[in-house]
Amino acid sequence: MEIGYARVSSTEQETTLQRDALRRAKVRQVVEEKRSSMVVRPALEAMLDGLQSGDVVVVYKVDRFARSLSDLLRILDRIERAGASFRSLTEPIDTANPAGRMMMHLLGAFAEFERSMIRQRCMAGQLAAWERGVKLGRRRVLTARQEKNCYRKWQTGKYTMTALAEQYGCHLSSIKRVILRVEKPESSAVAFRMGKK
Repeated sequence: MEIGYARVSSTEQETTLQRDALRRAKVRQVVEEKRSSMVVRPALEAMLDGLQSGDVVVVYKVDRFARSLSDLLRILDRIERAGASFRSLTEPIDTANPAGRMMMHLLGAFAEFERSMIRQRCMAGQLAAWERGVKLGRRRVLTARQEKNCYRKWQTGKYTMTALAEQYGCHLSSIKRVILRVEKPESSAVAFRMGKK
């Protein structure tokens, strides 16, 4: 059976183009990932778990399927172990033959390179904006005075981070960042905002 997979991206929040292409290719069953995610893709995992020998996973484009070459290779390994194969509608990739497997490796490498370049440009843009004085990220939940008082309470040892988060009406991660700003300002969780990167 052919099983299509479609996923939104951070820039394209609809799967219409992908679904239309899969329908034109006469793929009847389509699994959709409704949110852009860098970590968890439950629809993909469920599809991979349900694959049977002879199934073919069909995608519109490789970059809608995997985030990096290593991610792609990991997924393709699971497909292969299930006795299934993989096909892209827009790239000459069909893992049922050796030429398709070779092309898949090449395209995966180029896709990873392109994402790395985009990420590098974004980081350079953020750094340039920070150097111009633009405040990056969300506004802090706690004021400077609240952060100071919060850290003092933390130092007494009488409060847990969870208790402080409840007391200040904020998320636990906000309290963690308050503590990191004082104890580990070089931490990646706070360094960029403080101009250390």
